[in-house]
Amino acid sequence: MRLLFTTFLLLALGSSAALADTPQKLYRWVDEDGVVHYGDSVPAEYADVEKQVLNDAGITVGVLRGKKTEEELAEERRQEELAAERELQRRADQALLATYLSIDEIKMHRDRRIELFQAQARVTELYLRNLQRRLESLLDEASRYRPYSEDPEAPMIDPDLAADINETRDTIARHEQNLRRFQDDEANIVARFDDDIDRFKQLKGLN
Repeated sequence: MRLLFTTFLLLALGSSAALADTPQKLYRWVDEDGVVHYGDSVPAEYADVEKQVLNDAGITVGVLRGKKTEEELAEERRQEELAAERELQRRADQALLATYLSIDEIKMHRDRRIELFQAQARVTELYLRNLQRRLESLLDEASRYRPYSEDPEAPMIDPDLAADINETRDTIARHEQNLRRFQDDEANIVARFDDDIDRFKQLKGLN
């Protein structure tokens, strides 16, 4: 029993000594009215306020950031976006240098892509000319019938002929849209390769 009591006493003394050796944190913060506060704990109403952590000598050994302002959050987002853009540019530069050895290679690749769009455009233009001739022929035939004829005694157009005219017009409209897309794609390809050439020159110091 005496041994058990002695052990308990030693443990209690050891715990007290450990607590005495543990440095107590002291916090310093300023409220919205500019009043400076000190304490070994921070009340809940000041949880979002920036706090300084002081040692036993009153020297600042750390800072606990408070709630960020809208301006700080906006700047943080801006910096993240800039970092993402820089990373994308780094990867693009890496791919550009790994793909091409010279400006001539870039131009050769560009010209091949342009030829593809130009070939598609030529085929579409030829098809459009054939469709236009077909439409003119259909309209010429339809001119003898109402509603295309001015003759009030003219018979009503055959439904199949009217449907053929409408279908031909729709087909022409679709291919005209395709032709404009081919032309836009060609312009975009040229612009993109021009940008690649300029960037390649910068990376290689060829300006």
